Amino acid sequence: MTDTEQFDEREQRAWFGFLTMQEDLRRHINRQLLEDSGLSLSDFSVLSALVQQPDGALRVFELVGLLRWERTRLIHQVSRMVSRELLERRPAAEDSRGSRVALTERGREAVRQATPLHLRDVRRTFFDAISPRQIDMLAALSEAVLDSIADQERTDM
Repeated sequence: MTDTEQFDEREQRAWFGFLTMQEDLRRHINRQLLEDSGLSLSDFSVLSALVQQPDGALRVFELVGLLRWERTRLIHQVSRMVSRELLERRPAAEDSRGSRVALTERGREAVRQATPLHLRDVRRTFFDAISPRQIDMLAALSEAVLDSIADQERTDM
């Protein structure tokens, strides 16, 4: 193994700290959402994406792109949410073979009620724990990593 294949102490602290923080934050936010609203973080992500659409609906491939999920993950999530009557599948007007995933009234109401509770918890857990300067640094760091991923994906094509 070469030196470039190992993390130095600083890199290891940053990388494993990031991974641990990400997992703990997701678990906390998911647990709080479930407690407050009965929605999982995955439910909330899908509902939030759809509620922002003028007609409350998207094609699966559009939702995959917006959420950045794997298609199979989204299909399973949508199926669970359809069975709970939070979503419905509608025929796609532009393609008779395709369908659109759409909010039901129950789904629209669930996300409406969950949103202020979720935002309060994110503020208390995340934004209140860091300074405005750290928020700016986090935004810049996130954008740099996302740009790096996009660059790598372009060169891999």
